[in-house]
Amino acid sequence: MQLVQKPELYDIMVLSNLYGDILLDLCAGLIGGLGVAPGVNLGKDIAVFEAVHGSAPKYKGLNKVNPTALILSAKLMLEYLGETNAASRLERVVSDVIMEKNVLLMIWVVLQEQKKWVKQ
Repeated sequence: MQLVQKPELYDIMVLSNLYGDILLDLCAGLIGGLGVAPGVNLGKDIAVFEAVHGSAPKYKGLNKVNPTALILSAKLMLEYLGETNAASRLERVVSDVIMEKNVLLMIWVVLQEQKKWVKQ
């Protein structure tokens, strides 16, 4: 209950897999839902970046899945790799598109940014 009412009291939480998953879903609800929650699993020598909601294969080809969580996971990966400039640009794009409420535009802008990164 404290986590929901006063999330600012917590900087980091270390939990087992089951409780971590439950709390992750709860916290995702606090920021807008699983569709916008990025995820990262950090180990000693490895990191895995993914959308919290998983890959949602049952929605493949139906144009129903919000790409925000996956795009923000890519932002976390860029930060992890030390690409802070690219991560900041990606975060800015997501923020701008959310403010405009235009997810299709976000996909297009991210693709354009990706072309810039490849050219560098």
